[in-house]
Amino acid sequence: MPADWFSHTALIAMLLIFLGSFVQTAIGFGLAIVAAPLLFQVSPDYVPAPICLSALFISLLNATKHRSNIAIGGLKMALIGRVPGSIAGAVLLLYVSTQVLSLWLGILVVFAVIVSLLPFRIEPTPTRMGVAGFFSGFFGTSSAIGGPPMALLLQHQEANQLRGNLSAFFVFSSIMSLVVQAPIGFLTLHHLYITVPLIPAAWLGYKLALVTTHSLPKEKIRLGALIMCSISGMTAIFQGIFH
Repeated sequence: MPADWFSHTALIAMLLIFLGSFVQTAIGFGLAIVAAPLLFQVSPDYVPAPICLSALFISLLNATKHRSNIAIGGLKMALIGRVPGSIAGAVLLLYVSTQVLSLWLGILVVFAVIVSLLPFRIEPTPTRMGVAGFFSGFFGTSSAIGGPPMALLLQHQEANQLRGNLSAFFVFSSIMSLVVQAPIGFLTLHHLYITVPLIPAAWLGYKLALVTTHSLPKEKIRLGALIMCSISGMTAIFQGIFH
C-alpha cells in the first residue's frame, strides 16, 4: 500500500472516521458531526467528499441491517426536498473560503448539539419532512453534516426504526451530494484515493458498535457523542474565527 495512506494525517483521519462510524451505528447518525470539523483542521481535502463516501458506506451497512424497519413512503417528501438542497449546498461550496467553511461547520455542529437537548417533540409531517430534507441537502453537500435536520424530526421513533429510516435517507443523500460535488471539483480521483484507508476504519467502527452498544445504556452513548460533538464544533468555530 502507498506510504502516504499511513501518514500522520491519514492515521488521524482514520481514527476520526472510526469514532464517527461507531457513533452513527450506535445512535443512527453522527459520523460527519464527530469527524468533519476536526478532519477539516487536519486537511480540508477530507471535507466534504471523503466523509460523504465514508457515510455512504456506513449507511449502506446500517440500511441493510435494519431494512425491515425502513418506511420509504414516510421519507418521500424528505427525499424530494433533498435534491434542491443539494444544489444549493454545491453553490455555497463554490463561493465560500475554507475559513468561512470551518466556522460554518462548527456552528452547524453546536446547533445540532443544542437541538438534541431540546425537550419538545416536533412531529414529522410531510411538509416538515420536505423542509428537513432540503436543509439536510444544503448542509450535507456543503459540509457533509446532513444528519441533524432529519434526526430532529425522527428522534422519537423506536431505536431500530430510527436507525433504518435515517440510514436509508443517508444512502440517497450521500449519493446526491457526491453527484453534485463531482462537477464542481470537490470529488476527484485525489478524493477517492484519500478515502480508501477510511473505509476499513469505518467498517471497524461499525463492527465495534454492533458488538458493544447492545450492552451500553443508550443515554450514555448519546452523552458521549454530544460531548465529542461539542468539542469538535467549538474547535472548528475557534479555527474559523482566529485562523
